[in-house]
Amino acid sequence: MRDQPRKPFLYVIVCAAGNAGDVGKLITAAQEQQWDVGVIATPQGLGFIDADAVAAQTGYPVRSAWRRPGEARPFPPADAMAVAPATFNTINKWAAGIADTLAVATLCEAYGAGVPTVVLPSVNADLAAHPAYRASVERLRGMGVLFGTDTHAPEPALFRWEHALELLAQAPVTAGENQR
Repeated sequence: MRDQPRKPFLYVIVCAAGNAGDVGKLITAAQEQQWDVGVIATPQGLGFIDADAVAAQTGYPVRSAWRRPGEARPFPPADAMAVAPATFNTINKWAAGIADTLAVATLCEAYGAGVPTVVLPSVNADLAAHPAYRASVERLRGMGVLFGTDTHAPEPALFRWEHALELLAQAPVTAGENQR
């Protein structure tokens, strides 16, 4: 029997926002579009999701910390990344290149690896008005990151998880394209 070609692999980066608990909606939508999915949570974001339920849904452990030396990689290389929900803190650290968590370090590496990346911000209007945030969004856009409509009312019912996949459809993604 021939091996099946691998499905494209989507890394979903989850931050500490009130709507993070609904990340299963994005996972379901991605799986329906034939993506395999792995979730990386910021350390604070980990407390906003049901990691066991996410692991059961994806078939992969939720990651939040770096691997130990010699430890196998739990995910295949990413073909695309979606940061959803993306917080003020993560967006600003990522734009500044402050790779102090696995989630932000993974995003920083994605640029160098040419991995298509989309962002669904979950930032309130007061934080979105801060000049550092606006500059960070522009810097990331200049790096080729695709942004969804800012969600300045980060309520779960208003968050359009499927918008991440709509944005990814605009980016060239080929399974295995970014493997080293």
